[in-house]
Amino acid sequence: MTTVGIIGAGNIGQALAQGFVDHGYDVVIANSRGPETLTDLVSALGARARAATAYEAAEAGDIVVVTVPLKAYREIPVEPLRGKTVLDTNNYYWERDGHIAELDEKRTTTAQLLQEHLPESIVVKAFNHIGAAEILTTGSVAGTPNRRALATASDSDEGLALITRIYDAFGFDTVVIGPLADSWRIERDTPGYGIRQNREELEQNLAAAER
Repeated sequence: MTTVGIIGAGNIGQALAQGFVDHGYDVVIANSRGPETLTDLVSALGARARAATAYEAAEAGDIVVVTVPLKAYREIPVEPLRGKTVLDTNNYYWERDGHIAELDEKRTTTAQLLQEHLPESIVVKAFNHIGAAEILTTGSVAGTPNRRALATASDSDEGLALITRIYDAFGFDTVVIGPLADSWRIERDTPGYGIRQNREELEQNLAAAER
C-alpha cells in the first residue's frame, strides 16, 4: 500500500489528504505547529491517516506532497526526500511570502526553487491552480464530456506519469506543460490559473500565457 506524506495541513493539504485516503492510500500529514495540533483532522480522516513531524512525513511517504507557503520552502527536509517524487502545489504570493527576486525578475519558477532545494528528488508541479474546495468536488470519471483538466510540469517522465495517474484517480484529465522551467504558464495571474477548464481550454490558456 502506497503511503503519501503531506507537508502542510492548510486547505489544500487537508483536501488532498482526504482524497488520498478515499482512494486507498495511507496518509502521514504534518504542519508547522506539531502533530498534536492535528488530532481532530486525523480523527476525521480515519484509520489510514496519522499526524507526524515534517521530517517524519517526508520519511514515511513513498510520494510526498509539499503544500506550504512558498516562503517556507527552504524548511522542507532534504535528506528523507532523496530519490522520491515530490508533488509541489506551491504558488508565489509576494504579499504573503515577501518578495523573491528570482521570481519577480522571472528568472526561475516556483517549482524550480523547490527542485533546487531538493536536488535528488523528482519535483512535479501539481494541484496548484485549483481551489481546495474543488479538489474533491469537480472531478469526474474518464471519458466524461467536458471533464476538468489540470496542468503539470516536471523534468522527469516518471514524475509526469505518476501525476497523470493521480489526477485521473481524482477525476481530472492531465495537460503536460513540459519541464519545470515552463511551469510559469500556470502560475498566479496566468489565463489558466484558478478557473475550471477542460483539456482543450487549458491547452489554449497555457499557450496564451505571457511571462
